[in-house]
Amino acid sequence: MPSHLSFDDFIAACQRPLRRSIRVNTLKISVAEFLQLVAPYGWQLTPVPWCEEGFWIERDDEDSLPLGSTAEHLSGLFYIQEASSMLPVTALFAHGNQPQRVMDVAAAPGSKTTQIAARMGNQGAILANEYSASRVKVLHANISRCGINNVALTHFDGRVFGAALPECFDAILLDAPCSGEGVVRKDPDALKNWSAESNSEIAATQRELIDSAFHALKPGGTLVYSTCTLNREENEDVLAWLLARYPQAVEITPLSHLFAGAELALTPEGFLHVFPQIYDCEGFFVARLQKTSAIEGLPAPGYKVGKFPFTPMKNREAQAVVQAAAAVGLEWDESLHLWQRDKEIWLFPTEIEPLIGKVRFSRLGLRLAETFNKGYRWQHEAVIALASEKSTHFELTLAEAEEWYRGRDVWPENPPARDDVIVTFQGHPLGLAKKVGTRLKNSYPRELVRDGKLFAGKA
Repeated sequence: MPSHLSFDDFIAACQRPLRRSIRVNTLKISVAEFLQLVAPYGWQLTPVPWCEEGFWIERDDEDSLPLGSTAEHLSGLFYIQEASSMLPVTALFAHGNQPQRVMDVAAAPGSKTTQIAARMGNQGAILANEYSASRVKVLHANISRCGINNVALTHFDGRVFGAALPECFDAILLDAPCSGEGVVRKDPDALKNWSAESNSEIAATQRELIDSAFHALKPGGTLVYSTCTLNREENEDVLAWLLARYPQAVEITPLSHLFAGAELALTPEGFLHVFPQIYDCEGFFVARLQKTSAIEGLPAPGYKVGKFPFTPMKNREAQAVVQAAAAVGLEWDESLHLWQRDKEIWLFPTEIEPLIGKVRFSRLGLRLAETFNKGYRWQHEAVIALASEKSTHFELTLAEAEEWYRGRDVWPENPPARDDVIVTFQGHPLGLAKKVGTRLKNSYPRELVRDGKLFAGKA
């Protein structure tokens, strides 16, 4: 621990409950609009100094209404994210950096992927990789909830990308698997299996991961390395190893001016080594580096990707889809292209297309629709991501919105004139409803249905 920090303060901080924090999803709502929306709820929101969209939150109704069950969370207006974990993406986009193709090497559950997408304004493309198969589904659910359309999901060991996708990315975030020494406030059992031997094994994996990521980074690109642990072996020493390996190609970007107060966590190398007592948050480590020149490539991978099952839509068919989508209020720009597989219609980010055939994707882009004999069956994730602000929506009342979230049909007093209509609450899309007589048939996915209390400030 640095000499200017007290070990007693460290122990005291680790024994205090961790403050909860959220990040406003600016793909859906501005920070000012969000603060205005939740003002009646009595939530106490304290700004996180390194993330304009981040707030520590205190609220009195957590027992009766968990934060993750609020309507604002279900509709993707905010993400529950630990404050210190917002640091890596802030570092990635510092100094006006505007990458077009980004990789998140260890992406689940999606806090940083969704933060990256918001910073990119849903433009360009993000390759979000997750090694754990069980966590890929959670990753996709969070991406979908937040209305993101520029992500490709992969399920690989992160060590494959240097060989599979050499010098393909403008920016890479490697939030590396680690020993988790910084998360004891959230998880008291985090250090149950801690050992120096285990730390050394983890550090060896981290060196292999950062080497692979560095190979996948374009010359001139930015790499951010982060962990939620506190020892030097998994942090400063990993960066020192990379510097020694590629002395002519690695340049550290100091983070001393990343935000007001950053100097309190600054290391001599220019990294941020956040101990819990400094900002009253989880322990964290963040480093930012630039790749200044190309390096010798790795041997090509020996695996076969297999035939890509999608084909680009022909122009006439694509125009028909665009017109039909616009009729129900779904719009997109030229950064997304239409592809098809059998009866499925998808939108892929154009920026990811050069990678097709080089790796196998678990999921790519946005599932827009399925064709059937009467037209198109629009998919929920597409409605959430593509609903146009200028389209003719049907705003639900609070009681009707509750029914919708519970998976029930809605019987509005004055039903809309249109047969297929995007229903909204608080001005944000909840899904697509089909009018059957005076009833709005619910299309909310069964796996998302919630019971119980859903709205803050309502008894």
